[in-house]
Amino acid sequence: MSAGSLGNTGFMQRLLKNKAAIFGIAIIIIAFIFAVFAYFIAPDGSPNANRIIPEIANQKPGFSIDLLRLNKQVDINQPGAFGQLLNGKEDVYDYVPIVSYRRQKDSIVVMKYVDEGISERKAYPLSKVTINSAPFLNPYNIVHQKFWLGTDKFGRDIASRLIIGTRVSLSVGLIAVIISLTIGIFLGAIAGYFKGRVDDIIMWLINVIWSIPTLLLVFAITLLLGKGFWQVFIAVGLTMWVNVARLVRGQVLAVRELEYVEAARALGFSHTRIIALHILPNILGPVMVIAAGNFASAIVIEAGLSFLGVGVQPPQPSWGLMIKENYNFIITNNPMLALEPGLAIMLLVLAFNLLGNGLRDALNVKEKL
Repeated sequence: MSAGSLGNTGFMQRLLKNKAAIFGIAIIIIAFIFAVFAYFIAPDGSPNANRIIPEIANQKPGFSIDLLRLNKQVDINQPGAFGQLLNGKEDVYDYVPIVSYRRQKDSIVVMKYVDEGISERKAYPLSKVTINSAPFLNPYNIVHQKFWLGTDKFGRDIASRLIIGTRVSLSVGLIAVIISLTIGIFLGAIAGYFKGRVDDIIMWLINVIWSIPTLLLVFAITLLLGKGFWQVFIAVGLTMWVNVARLVRGQVLAVRELEYVEAARALGFSHTRIIALHILPNILGPVMVIAAGNFASAIVIEAGLSFLGVGVQPPQPSWGLMIKENYNFIITNNPMLALEPGLAIMLLVLAFNLLGNGLRDALNVKEKL
């Protein structure tokens, strides 16, 4: 396969004919849009979608209710559009779920929702309520909200946390793939090109890392670096380079014996130039396939770490953490609270696996590990 064949028309035609790959690409594109614009798309645009309303905890998908918005008594600095894009916007209201409301002198009297079929009478001064200039529409700051995927045990909107959690999963996958490709391509290319003693040393390191179970190695690195968002990126990335290194080494061992590489040596080109400009561009096909597989694996590993409590920490939304917080509801009458993030993980991992299969078929490459 020539260096320019990755971008030729034939490759794109073969990829676009693969309906499964197109489905995977569509899911990935939608996920990336959700990840980038998460705080503008999510119904709860507060940081980490952490708007807690305890009264409506553990509600099933489709639950809807009226919410009275009360002005907070503290000043909150509102970010610009870019700041909101990155971290969301702090709520300027407190939310009170209500069944009904009426005005009484200088107060608004509501029947506050406590539980299904249970309510209590509460009165709030109108000074805490934003009065609408059009009374015939809605004289008070009351909104009707529908929780399409239900609420978790803290009363947070699951749909919002799923959308913002997409950012965590894709970020872990992307950073992990970048780290694994950087280390794997570098070590694999050196081992395959120079062979001999260098190859023996690198292969010894690969075999040692390969012999350690992935999750055990991730646990060790996570405990060394500590728990947190960025630590998960590094830990997952440092455990996934072995596959890449083995693949690249095998490809380089085959390519280095070809005539054009011998010609480059005869012309006096440096080893760095030969590896970077003549060998690596011609082995990118298999690397692209394994990168898609590593992306899917990184998402699963991150979810597993968060479920076990050593990954992303609350209140930051992670699909694995959401399963951990709600898995006990699987055996009750509300199993969707845990199944929804699990289905999201399954769908995104499936999309990357379908993309990897499509790339493999379009490039006509075989993974030899």
